[in-house]
Amino acid sequence: MAPIPQSPVKVLIIGAGPSGLMMAAQLLRYGVQPVIVDSRQGPTQYSKALAVQARSLEIYRQLGIVDTVLNGGKPAKGFNFHYLGKPKGTFKVAESGVGQTPYPFIHIYEQHKNERVLLDYLTLNSCPVYWNTTLTSLQQGTGVVSARLTNQTEEYSIVADYLIGADGSHSAVRRWQHVHFNGDTYNSRYYLADVVLENSGEEMNMYLTAQGFAAFFPMPDAGAWRIVGNLPDKLINAENLTITDVLPALREKLRKQLVIKECRWFTTYGLHHRMADKFKIGRCFLIGDAAHIHSPVGGQGMNTGIQDSYNLAWKLAGVIKGHLKADVLNSYAAERMPVASRLLKTTDRAFKVIMSRGVVAGLIKRFALPALMNWVWKSEKFKFEAFKTLSQTDISYQNSELSLHLSQLQTVKAGDRLPLLKIFDEKKMQETDLHAWCSKPGFTLITMGPLQELYLFSLAKWITQNYNGWLNFFHLPPSVKNQHVYDYFDIKEHQNKTIIVRPDMHIGLINDIVDLEMMKNYLENVAGCIPNNTGGAGS
Repeated sequence: MAPIPQSPVKVLIIGAGPSGLMMAAQLLRYGVQPVIVDSRQGPTQYSKALAVQARSLEIYRQLGIVDTVLNGGKPAKGFNFHYLGKPKGTFKVAESGVGQTPYPFIHIYEQHKNERVLLDYLTLNSCPVYWNTTLTSLQQGTGVVSARLTNQTEEYSIVADYLIGADGSHSAVRRWQHVHFNGDTYNSRYYLADVVLENSGEEMNMYLTAQGFAAFFPMPDAGAWRIVGNLPDKLINAENLTITDVLPALREKLRKQLVIKECRWFTTYGLHHRMADKFKIGRCFLIGDAAHIHSPVGGQGMNTGIQDSYNLAWKLAGVIKGHLKADVLNSYAAERMPVASRLLKTTDRAFKVIMSRGVVAGLIKRFALPALMNWVWKSEKFKFEAFKTLSQTDISYQNSELSLHLSQLQTVKAGDRLPLLKIFDEKKMQETDLHAWCSKPGFTLITMGPLQELYLFSLAKWITQNYNGWLNFFHLPPSVKNQHVYDYFDIKEHQNKTIIVRPDMHIGLINDIVDLEMMKNYLENVAGCIPNNTGGAGS
């Protein structure tokens, strides 16, 4: 491999797991060439994380690689709940996601495949990963970050405008920046097995007993399953375990025979719930497992790291390219830390219920929990909200300094993810959706209402003169085919609406009128945009 590019570089990414690779891919999408290194010999060969949630699939769609992800994976359409081997409930997750997203399911697509599809994207954009390269020191100076890197043959010094710590739970970046990783370790130990059974399936299965759990996740290959469970107490300190060692306890949870035709991977591990007390330290940022780790309940971990990258990349690229003021970078931690904190709390509570022991815990898991879940699952509203949470489409930045809500509308607010609504593009005379309108890099201005052609022309000209390449513009006029969109945004006859969508498809501004000065105020004084004719710092 060619040597690491000489200093200075715009962005140095430490870590080439899903979060680091997504960060690199997003920066490339905005025309910023990062340098990405990893201490490993190459991408992981193990399946590791499995679940790709709908929000991550929407991000893959924006990158233009979602078809590869969909074709290489398998949707899990729901899960079955068992206690002492007896069925206690079936929950069809996919049914409640229809209409919320193009991907109303949990997509099973192993971590090594996620890494491969992102690596292919990087390769197409001439961005190599420098493997076998370890961060040995790090310090921040005036306007730069200086790092020392070493590989198997030599040592490098590299200076970067910004540095991203995507180097996992044992992050060297976090350590060099003296950031605390607050939290705790769960008492038990756990096993993970990728196996081949006689039967395939499309639904996840959770088996609970008073002593713990075993979960089965369908994988894309025929008959392939991921099994996860807690080790029996007598095996917690044992070494060199195999699938054979846990089979008796596993069969006890299932209350039936289990024939494993092949075990492709088996490992044991501990679980932690921890969060960095800072996500931004000067010109250094922490993303993914370097910033937060938690139990695997709900398949949220890899997806949260992907969204960290998605949130930060457009801000970083905007500052580097001179489109945004540097202050906007502070919003990364302000927006993502509450998301991570909430996730740690919810996964910790759920996991403690699953792992709780004793007579009372057994009664709760056997009777109370299934009864409660079956009862609430009858509520369409609950299923709707449950899917939003699981799919991560409910994540909102309403309290962000980048959100400005100037509307009577209450069903959707500035800071929320842009809803997926089918639309008829009157200009192209074809059906599409609002997310497709936001496929280009930069902000997207969407106006609605009976606006005059001359006004729309002047608005487009103003955008070209001031925000060319950073603000895309679409107008959705009133029509029978788009009445449902007008109804959704509560636009009555002769009324207008302004929506400015951030590059990460979260709504930045909703305004009940279309006013150029108010758009300008939002873009420049709230979102930190720099007009073309004033120039930008670029770093």
